[in-house]
Amino acid sequence: MSVTTGPRRSPAKAVIASWIGTTIEYYDFAIYGLASSLVFAKLFFPTFDPLAGTLIALSTFGVGYVARPLGALVFGHFGDRIGRRTVLVVTLLMMGGSTFLIGLLPTYASIGLGAPILLVALRVLQGISVGGEYSGAVLMTVEHSERARRGVRGALVNTGTSTGMILSNLVFLAVLTLPEQALLSWGWRIPFLLSGILVVVGLVVRWTLEESPDFVEAKQAGAVRRLPLVEVLRGSGRAVVLVALATISAGMVFTLTTVFSISYGRLALGLSSSTMLSVLLPAAVVLLVAIPIAGRLADRVGVRRVFLVGAAGLVVTPFVWFALLDTRSYGLMLLGFAVVFLAYSANYAVFPVYFSGVFPPALRFSGMGIGFTIGTILGNAFAPAVAASLLEATGGWWGIALYMAGGAVVSLLAGLALRLPADGPAAPARPTATGPETSAVPTAGA
Repeated sequence: MSVTTGPRRSPAKAVIASWIGTTIEYYDFAIYGLASSLVFAKLFFPTFDPLAGTLIALSTFGVGYVARPLGALVFGHFGDRIGRRTVLVVTLLMMGGSTFLIGLLPTYASIGLGAPILLVALRVLQGISVGGEYSGAVLMTVEHSERARRGVRGALVNTGTSTGMILSNLVFLAVLTLPEQALLSWGWRIPFLLSGILVVVGLVVRWTLEESPDFVEAKQAGAVRRLPLVEVLRGSGRAVVLVALATISAGMVFTLTTVFSISYGRLALGLSSSTMLSVLLPAAVVLLVAIPIAGRLADRVGVRRVFLVGAAGLVVTPFVWFALLDTRSYGLMLLGFAVVFLAYSANYAVFPVYFSGVFPPALRFSGMGIGFTIGTILGNAFAPAVAASLLEATGGWWGIALYMAGGAVVSLLAGLALRLPADGPAAPARPTATGPETSAVPTAGA
């Protein structure tokens, strides 16, 4: 009797393929955020005064996050129906293509109102693609890994976030050395056009990766659902909501430290953008080191415990960060970034194994994708614009720090309520006596 077997697990290859995709995703998103802070106000919204133009440009940054749920719905459906691999190839092409096209856009001076309209349209495409990219990438890694190593391998994929941010900042730091006329005419396009090279590399690696073993097992067991979105909302709606709330703080911190901090340094501290980038870049090395360590620690002491420690740290560290930034001392500013990044690393490192573990394989893409993308709207999307508004209204940083601390409290409470099934991350769904489509869907409190 022949036995149907799924593909062998390829954890190293899955980590590399997913890490490259996550790096590209955050490189593309970060260069848009940096351009919003530095040049888009002049290029696409020149009819407004500098602060208002910057606020509008930062708001277009948030549009990409608002579009993410659509991507989560569409790509989550197909990821749970036909598999992770094909979906990840499509999302990578969409993300890289839209970013590359932004680098070719005419500006307001060339075509008027059409320029910002096209910019927002491409930003929406970025958001739709990312709505499927992150969840699919971390699932491929987690599901290719044995349970005892899922924390550290998922965390390694999450270092792609900081790697993409570092690459984007290095490229922008280089183009900022150009004379202003050159920067505004063609220099700003370089970071966007370079995305095309990264996408080619990512596609080569991703195309050769086998399908997720957990998905193949679910498919062979007859557990794949016709409408996974309906099933996940019916059986794990509470988990979706808690994942969204648990995501808020890390998203808020990452966006404000890597995007808004550049504007804050210029508007509140009187420091140049290049000076702020020169502080941010070496501080980001903390993320590359601390995130894998936190993932490994989660494999040893528990995923939820590490998440909660990180969330608790993010209640306090925004106040330390701003206080040290206001010294304008390079060393103390660097220390401020390092402090908040340590707490962020503990919290963010376990997202892949924690959030995927509360959903069964047949519904994982949809459940994690929807929860995570809603959380990014609440946390990331308009955080730079809100922070800029608070700075303008109060003239200081206390309101912004309280805003960040409030987000951390929400995520901490969600983490306290969100629990993995008693036996660890959800096991592959199995057919039951009533048929292949009736296997139980564990909830967050199972």
